[in-house]
Amino acid sequence: MNLGYARISKADGSQALDLQIDALTAANVTPDHIYKDKASGKRGIVNSGV
Repeated sequence: MNLGYARISKADGSQALDLQIDALTAANVTPDHIYKDKASGKRGIVNSGV
């Protein structure tokens, strides 16, 4: 079983997880084993999917 982690540091829509998810999928990581994380540039604000 492979696990993957995709993260963007801007939650304003200027970055997307799509390319990272595509790369992880190509590396045989199933979508249900990809953990996604979005963090804003503001200190102390994290929206973690982990």
